[in-house]
Amino acid sequence: MRDFSIDRKHFFSYSLQASEQFHQVQAFSLTNGTQVLVHAPGVIEFIPVSYRQGVGRHVLYSCGVHGNETAPIEICNEIVEAILSKKIIINARFMVQFANLPAMQSAQRFIQENMNRLFSGAHQPQTNNERQRAEQLEHHTRTFFANANDKSQCFHYDLHTAIRDAAYPRFAVYPYLHDKTYSYSQLEWLAQAGIDAVLLSESPTTTYSYYSSHDCGVHSFTVELGKVKPFGENNMADFALARSALFRLILPIDQAQPFAEAVFEERVKQPQIPVLFRISQSIVRSEADFKLHFSDDTPNFTMFQQGAVLASEYNIEGQCVNTFTAQQEQEAVVFPNANVAIGQRALLTVVPISIKDINVDV
Repeated sequence: MRDFSIDRKHFFSYSLQASEQFHQVQAFSLTNGTQVLVHAPGVIEFIPVSYRQGVGRHVLYSCGVHGNETAPIEICNEIVEAILSKKIIINARFMVQFANLPAMQSAQRFIQENMNRLFSGAHQPQTNNERQRAEQLEHHTRTFFANANDKSQCFHYDLHTAIRDAAYPRFAVYPYLHDKTYSYSQLEWLAQAGIDAVLLSESPTTTYSYYSSHDCGVHSFTVELGKVKPFGENNMADFALARSALFRLILPIDQAQPFAEAVFEERVKQPQIPVLFRISQSIVRSEADFKLHFSDDTPNFTMFQQGAVLASEYNIEGQCVNTFTAQQEQEAVVFPNANVAIGQRALLTVVPISIKDINVDV
């Protein structure tokens, strides 16, 4: 396989198949003036010719934190290749991170450990490759945003697809803001990207989006764009709004307009902001014998009545030691997974709220 330094294209493929060539930083410029910095396998940065130190929009897209969530990887690869081939010229400082490369190669969610539970220092001690990679991604994210003067112009979208079906197929998680106000303009942008619902987290977590939100002070979201499918099997029409919004965010108006026009009919059907949910419970698995009290194919956002038993767990003697029930009417389940490691979250529950129930910077 040839070197990326010769081809100046196929960055994602080279990162997967010949990652050793990226152990040293590579820097070069395209003929249109865009500067390119390759920091590590799967980590590439673009600096537009118009960039002035610290000024303007700074945008990070991460994908493949879970290696089998392929649609965001394919979209990010398309964007990177469009820049490298000079089909588009960006006007924002821009980084793409293809996160868990070994898991992508193996078509698995992860190899040894769920990477999206390893940020904000949870990657210590460095006992496996996923922990090492999480620390590396933190470093590049922190450095990238440290160069920005105005954090209100800094954006990190950690792009995923969900394991199961959902009443709201495309949704985002808004990390806990520690009493800061929510961004109405970001809720509008998410709606334009086809996001149907937003979950407002109520506590610190070890997810990637919480790290960049809390430690870097930027607008950050975990964004679920649809359903998990293998590479090459995604119907990209299902991702048209998200793809359009992700391209438009980094382009000048004249180049961004065609992406908006291509999905105009779908976009006008979107509400002004997504449906909002507040996280009610985060149920953690603490015993080896943990059971969910609903079927494995129950869609995300399925609602239960107050008092309904959602999960239970048993000690080694078979005695029930914990029972988890819906605490409120119209409490819905999200991300149920009875097979997570002990000590990790097995289930979130959420309840719908109104925009009037939160502090928004309008």
